[in-house]
Amino acid sequence: MIGTMHVTMFPALTERNLTQPSPAGWRRLLAAGSIMLAAVLSPPASAQVFDSEVQRFRAVTLTENLDHPWGLAFLPDGRLLVTERPGRLRMVAADGRLDPQPVQGVPAVAAVGQGGLLDVALHPDFAKNRLVYLSYAGEGPGGNGTEVARGRVEGHALRDVKVIFRLEPKTRSRQHFGSRLVFDRQGFLYITLGDRGEMARAQRLDDHAGSVIRLHDDGRVPADNPFVGKSDAKPEKFTLGNRNMQGATLHPKTGELWTHEHGPQGGDEINVIRAGVNYGWPVITYGRNYGTGTQIGEGTAKPGMAQPLLQWTPSIAPSGMAFYTGERFPKWKGNLFVGALKFQMLVRLELDGERVVHEERLLDKALGRIRDVRQGPDGLLYLLIESDKGRIVRLEPA
Repeated sequence: MIGTMHVTMFPALTERNLTQPSPAGWRRLLAAGSIMLAAVLSPPASAQVFDSEVQRFRAVTLTENLDHPWGLAFLPDGRLLVTERPGRLRMVAADGRLDPQPVQGVPAVAAVGQGGLLDVALHPDFAKNRLVYLSYAGEGPGGNGTEVARGRVEGHALRDVKVIFRLEPKTRSRQHFGSRLVFDRQGFLYITLGDRGEMARAQRLDDHAGSVIRLHDDGRVPADNPFVGKSDAKPEKFTLGNRNMQGATLHPKTGELWTHEHGPQGGDEINVIRAGVNYGWPVITYGRNYGTGTQIGEGTAKPGMAQPLLQWTPSIAPSGMAFYTGERFPKWKGNLFVGALKFQMLVRLELDGERVVHEERLLDKALGRIRDVRQGPDGLLYLLIESDKGRIVRLEPA
């Protein structure tokens, strides 16, 4: 390393000027060397340094000029896949260079209201089958709704694209699409959905809205889904009573799915997702009606309906969620990180089992609306900053 740096820093040190140096020449060479050494050792100009309670870190802009980025996935070769809500799937090189040409073959996307191209996930066996999964708002009979498609990455395109799930029924609503995609350790695919802004749908077993969906990787319904065989139920449903889940991740020890969801004027929730559980919306909630502040439903608790692990009032508008399991931030290991749109911050949660014992709020309005949070294969945290000039920001030890 030192030898390479020496050659790079002093390319003009030939035999002639080594044996016959001038004082002015040496001063110029040493000044140039100092500047280049500072460039090697200093963080990028776009980096900002922050302190958490236990860890100093810097936020480095990796990629810019993304149009409302929503979801992020890491390819085995070091590249990143990023969704843009208007309907484009983008590739980003490991060094942050954005490929100007979007990936071809993305299904038709209905970019309406809160809808558009949403999450992206790789098949657990991606290295062999090259399958990528996308969630998005799609048009169909009756209006629009969340759909999931998968396709095989070949070069710069998706091939053999197939829709494996369509929310039913579709409506003309422009809000609450969800939707995160997570594979568990057994290879089941979980899809988080919103109630489409039509709250009563979240309590209906014959309606996909307001629930977590569980499927095989090809869209087939698992035989042990909790509502299989019920004549009045959608067999794809795994839960009910969810409002609008835009964060989902697996617990690193238990392998269970954890999600968070938006509440109405308060009552954002974190939940541990279990088969057949009713999470209460809109019968129980810690949120209130917009504007009037009046009570929704029957209060905050009811027998047979789950209580959240944590609720935020006032709402932080959570989006994106990841457990940190890497080695680069040893004092953050085991913590849960949640992005926030409205409050433009990153929330760090310390846990004791399923109990939150401490909360710290980071990056308060320093970066913008944090849409997604992911741990990269390098053990660093990556954030998607949502705007019409969106960014990928990487958190590194300072």
